[in-house]
Amino acid sequence: MWYLLYNSLLFLASPVILIVLLAKQRCRRGLPQRLGLAAEKPWHRPAGESSHVIWIHAVSLGEVVAVAPLVRDLHRRDPEARLVVSTVTETGREAVEQRLEGIAEHRYAPLDFPWGVNRAIDQLRPALYVFVETELWPNLLRSLRRRNIPSILVNGRLSTRSFERQRLPIIRDFYRTMLNMISCCLMQSERDAQRIIALGAEPSRVRCTGNIKFDQPVPQASVVGSALSKASLGLTDREQLLVAGSTHPGEEEAIIIAYQSLCAEFPDLLLVLAPRHIERAAQVEHMVRNRGLAVFRRSTGGHGQMAGTGPRVLILDTRGELALLYREAVAAFVGGTLAPVGGHNLLEPAVWGTPVLFGPHTDHCAEVAALLSEAQGGRVVQDAQDLSRALRELLRNPDTLRRMGLAAHQVVADNQGALQRSADIIAGMLPGRAAPMKSPTVDGSRELSSRPL
Repeated sequence: MWYLLYNSLLFLASPVILIVLLAKQRCRRGLPQRLGLAAEKPWHRPAGESSHVIWIHAVSLGEVVAVAPLVRDLHRRDPEARLVVSTVTETGREAVEQRLEGIAEHRYAPLDFPWGVNRAIDQLRPALYVFVETELWPNLLRSLRRRNIPSILVNGRLSTRSFERQRLPIIRDFYRTMLNMISCCLMQSERDAQRIIALGAEPSRVRCTGNIKFDQPVPQASVVGSALSKASLGLTDREQLLVAGSTHPGEEEAIIIAYQSLCAEFPDLLLVLAPRHIERAAQVEHMVRNRGLAVFRRSTGGHGQMAGTGPRVLILDTRGELALLYREAVAAFVGGTLAPVGGHNLLEPAVWGTPVLFGPHTDHCAEVAALLSEAQGGRVVQDAQDLSRALRELLRNPDTLRRMGLAAHQVVADNQGALQRSADIIAGMLPGRAAPMKSPTVDGSRELSSRPL
């Protein structure tokens, strides 16, 4: 009954979905593939070879970055396997082609229409389906289950908002049905594991393996693009960069207010603003200029004029450079946390030993935020004034800055290992290698149960 209702609503919404896809230029590419209309030849295993297809689904850029090391590890373990990574967005496609060239191929994920997912499965003939961070599509999971193709949720998480929404009586039974289509749920934290069990997942299929983002390799210029640095900006060693990454509307204004309050005391402090959505760069530039600050944009080559004196702001409106630039920062602010978004990747600056500041809205990265705060490698700020106070305190005390950076880096080092645990389980579910699920724990010391939260 639930699938009939779901597909009826999906069919009724299909004209709107199609109009939206056609209206957005970035969604037009790959549209036949998204709709299951692309004329692709089904893949057949070469005669005499034991190779197979592993289909990995990552929605967008963030999920591709997170799962790329796992894909490389699967390739290392099984070089004959054909690895296909699907995404929904263009930034995801670009990340697959840049980061996994020669290892995996890209395709656009099919929309969850029955004909679309069935055609995609017929074309790929996957031996295993792996998807990242609770990206649940009912028709796809149902089709995989009917064909006895195992599906694995990796790096799973459930935000408080999502958890409460899924617990509503009207959708709880449907959600439970979907969860029981999944062969194995590998969750980021014990909180996430308990939540997915509370929503109806079978406890024996749930493992708390940790967050694979802790296992991200240190960014390299050859991977993420040209190496933007203080030297390339024409800055001296004396000058310091404050990098605010993945920012949203409202956050840029707060950061600018905080930055301006610091300029008189710290005249060598320069600000880099990296909007989460680079198409907002012109809007951010206009706001900064109206605040009376000199502003430059990376995409237009304006960064070449950064050398000079006085307060200056660089808008980083290019892709693939933020993670590496955090290395140059005296301190970093990670966005989506002052605005009620839920937070972005706090580990990108931490891996360089850069002190991390963030707002109170960290539901998407709650475990990482808690670990950084407890270790004093990160600090929560409530608003522009609080951000200004925190930065002033740190910039006045270089030893505190250094200790905070070391603590942030140690958090990353102490929590690595999720990648290996996840890859071991995934590899064990490939054809001819299936092994029984062990007790659903991280290290064997705590068994999960279906007790209420």
